[in-house]
Amino acid sequence: MIDLAEIHISSGFGGNGATGFRREKYAPRGGPDGGDGGRGGDVIFEADTGLTTLAHFRHRNFYRAENGKPGAGGKRHGGNGKNLLLKVPAGTVLEADDGEKWDLSEIGRQVVVATGGDGGRGNARFASSIRQAPNFAERGLPGQELHLKLELKLLADVGLIGLPNAGKSTLLRAVSHAMPDVADFPFTTLEPVLGVVDLGLEAFVMADLPGLIEGAHEGVGLGHQFLRHVERTRVLVHVLDVSADDPLADYETIRREIALYDASLAERPEIVALNKVDIATARERLDGLKSRFEGREVIALSGATTEGTRELMQLLLRLLQETKPESPSDGENQLPVLRPRGRERLEIVQQDSVFVIHGERPEKDALKLGEGGSEALDELQDRLRRQGLEKVLRRAGARPGDRLRVGDVELEWHG
Repeated sequence: MIDLAEIHISSGFGGNGATGFRREKYAPRGGPDGGDGGRGGDVIFEADTGLTTLAHFRHRNFYRAENGKPGAGGKRHGGNGKNLLLKVPAGTVLEADDGEKWDLSEIGRQVVVATGGDGGRGNARFASSIRQAPNFAERGLPGQELHLKLELKLLADVGLIGLPNAGKSTLLRAVSHAMPDVADFPFTTLEPVLGVVDLGLEAFVMADLPGLIEGAHEGVGLGHQFLRHVERTRVLVHVLDVSADDPLADYETIRREIALYDASLAERPEIVALNKVDIATARERLDGLKSRFEGREVIALSGATTEGTRELMQLLLRLLQETKPESPSDGENQLPVLRPRGRERLEIVQQDSVFVIHGERPEKDALKLGEGGSEALDELQDRLRRQGLEKVLRRAGARPGDRLRVGDVELEWHG
C-alpha cells in the first residue's frame, strides 16, 4: 500500500500585459489598446472516493498548472491558465515545508493549495488625461511553488490493534469479505486492510492494522506507519492472544505505545477481544483474565471458529452509534468576520550607498514594472510614493538622487 508521497507543485504564471496602439486609417489618435494578461491556473487537490492509495504519485514528482496567456492589441484579454486538479484518496493530509496543512478527510472536498499568479495589465489600463499614451505594460506575476508531503491516513470506523500474530487478520476475514493473508506461523500484516462488516440494515468499515511492537511510537518496526492509521478510527478493538505467555503484558505494551504517540488515542472507546478461545489451554485462562479488565468491555471469541464474533459486531455497532464522528473545530461553518487589512509596514535597509526596500506590495510592483522602460520606472516610483515610501525613506536618511533597490530593480529616487 502506497500511503506516503512527496511532490513539488507550481501554480501557473500570470500572462504579461500588452503594449499596443490603435493604428487604423481613420483613427490617427486611437490611443493605447494593449490588453491584460490572463491569470495563472491554481493547483487544487480533491478527495476522490475511487482512489485507495497514493501510488499514482510514485513515478512523477513535479506538477505545474497552466500559465496565463499574454494580452494582445485591441484590448484583447489573454486567456486564463487552466487549473490543475490532483485527486487523492479521502483521508489524505497535505503538509507544506512551512508547516501549513490541509486535511482532505471528506469525500469530494477540494482545497486550493497554490494560487496562480495575477496577469499583468496592458497599457490601455494606464491611460489618463495626464498620461494619454502610456508606452508600458505590467508583467504577469509568478505562481506559488510548494514542496508537499502527502500522507494517507485510513478512514475506518473500527480499528483492530494488537501485537503481531494476535489473530486480527483472521478476525477480519471472519466478519467481512476482506481477504488479508493468514498462516499457521508467526508473521505480521505489512499494510492495512479494510473490510466492510454488513449487519443487514447497518454496516461499518473495519481495518486490520499492522501489528505493533515495543518502541513503535519512536518508529521501531512499522512504527508511525501503523500509528497514523489509528488516528482516524472511532472505536478500537484490542485483539489479545489468550494462548500467549502473558496476555496482560501484551495489552499494556500496546496501550503504552498508543499513549506515547498521542495521548488522545488512549481515550478512544475500546473493546478487549480475548481471541483464540478455541484452544483448550486458552479457554481455561478466560475467567482469570476477564477479572483483570474490570471497567472495560471484554468479549471472548475465536476468529478461527467465529465463536463470539456476532456479539462483538453488535457491541461495535452500539458503540459507533454512541460515538459520533468528530465535529468541525470551533469557527468552522460560521460566518466570517470581515475586518480591514492592516497597512503593510515597509522596511528599509541601507547596504553601502543603496537603500533596499522590503515589502510584499513594492516587491510585486517592481516585478510587474521592472523591465518596462523609463515610463514604467516612473510609474513604479509613483506607486512607491503612494504606499508611503517617501516618509520612510526620509526617516532612514535618504535624499533625492540616492539609489534604491526593490526586488531586482534598482533606480534613482526622485524625492
